[in-house]
Amino acid sequence: MPLDTPPLAPSENTDGGSGEQQARVRDLNSRLRHHGATDVLRVAFEAVPDLALVSSFGADSVALLHLTAMVNREVPVLFIDTEMLFAETLVYQQEVAERLGLRNLRIIRNADIARADPTGLLHRTDTDACCAQRKTRPLQAALQHHGGWITGRKRFQSGQRAGLDFFEVEAGTPRIKVNPLAYWTPSDVADYIDENRLPRHPLVAKGYPSIGCAPCTSPVMPGEDPRAGRWRTLDKEECGIHFVNGKAVRSGAST
Repeated sequence: MPLDTPPLAPSENTDGGSGEQQARVRDLNSRLRHHGATDVLRVAFEAVPDLALVSSFGADSVALLHLTAMVNREVPVLFIDTEMLFAETLVYQQEVAERLGLRNLRIIRNADIARADPTGLLHRTDTDACCAQRKTRPLQAALQHHGGWITGRKRFQSGQRAGLDFFEVEAGTPRIKVNPLAYWTPSDVADYIDENRLPRHPLVAKGYPSIGCAPCTSPVMPGEDPRAGRWRTLDKEECGIHFVNGKAVRSGAST
């Protein structure tokens, strides 16, 4: 796969990109159909201007972080600190960033959270509003400076992700989403982490296969869906960072 891919120019169309941009995305997906995640990342860094990686440093995030670091250690890595994360997540984030040599880690927070959630209890009465204030809005503000972002989404996570491609135009914005692990299976992820001797999030061993904010995440029992511990008693499956027209894409899968 030649890597002299011309860049995808940012579109002024905010309803899903220009026709030319959509055509380029379709072409990239066709050309890379039988290629692996590393090739996808190499092409992405040539094709998408100002590309960033968004990571929760969650249960299996280290696989994508390692893959990306092998291609470009200078990539901006956006980590959203909701100020309600597990202490283990914050420690793990620091350890992984240091181990992988991530040189451009950016901690994203909502500077206005004291006004938006003065008591810190918004999650008890309106979890969607809490996620919007602590995660979605600060991320969208940070992404305004980038032409696209790398995600860890995968087809096996079901729902609207079942037809996921390597490249897509983000709905409602001119940005490109890059999904290098789109075709990976759960065993692919586990094998990659084991083969490269990468550290797992410490809460995985304690029954947390999907990890978000501490107040809204609980352990998962054997046989339960891996997402069962997220917003356990609520009709909610996504925090909202993957959305269409401002609404969360509820695919029942992790970020």
